[in-house]
Amino acid sequence: MKENILVSNIENGIFFITLNRPEAANALSIQLLNELKDTINQCKADRSIRCIILSGSGERAFCAGADLKERSLMTDNQVGEAVALIGECIHSLEELPQPVIAAINGVALGGGLEIALACDLIIASDTAKIGLTETSLGIIPGAGGTQRLPRLIGLAKAKELIYTARKLDAMEAFQIGLIQYVTKADLLKGKAIEIAEKIALNAPLAIQQAKKCMNKGIDVDLKTGLKFERLAYETIIPTKDRLEGLQAFKEKRLPRFIGQ
Repeated sequence: MKENILVSNIENGIFFITLNRPEAANALSIQLLNELKDTINQCKADRSIRCIILSGSGERAFCAGADLKERSLMTDNQVGEAVALIGECIHSLEELPQPVIAAINGVALGGGLEIALACDLIIASDTAKIGLTETSLGIIPGAGGTQRLPRLIGLAKAKELIYTARKLDAMEAFQIGLIQYVTKADLLKGKAIEIAEKIALNAPLAIQQAKKCMNKGIDVDLKTGLKFERLAYETIIPTKDRLEGLQAFKEKRLPRFIGQ
């Protein structure tokens, strides 16, 4: 029985994961991380899931980052292990075959933003505060933030944000391309579901291959990226979903994809 992670299904293969430590701003305790990692592994094997929405409990926080109270009681070796666990968890999230939408419902700081950066899309409420604030605590982003943020918004802007530990409001985050949508707090869940439903209508195997191509291709030269794309396309050709897409187009109806 998980205490720090809530899960729920809604129609059309949309799956909710909620970080559930509202009394601690959904901070990343060891228990929460282990529960999240287990949940991610379960999602990876569940072919019925077409899109995942990740959010936080309450109205105050998506995730405030590492649990610093817990961290203060650790030895240096334990701190290193905890940082490695956060990194492993976030990497597992990024490697999920299904698209993941981060719905930031409050503060997303440090490791909280690093989790969101591993998702495919980020939306935020207009009350959100976002930042990689680790240097203000004498550390650096240690779960991928120094690598993913520059790839998303450019090197110079990422340096400015990490060096200053500055917190952004949702609108500025949107303007620099860090997030894709800003909405009123009470509309955030609905917007996340709206996007997820649009994703879930499309062929899941095709989406998974497209995600794999983009994630792998962003770090290689164009020639290698095009090779990834060609190989991925070849895996789609024999699928039932491809034939269904052609048939639906011919019959002028919406396709009914089954993920095969």
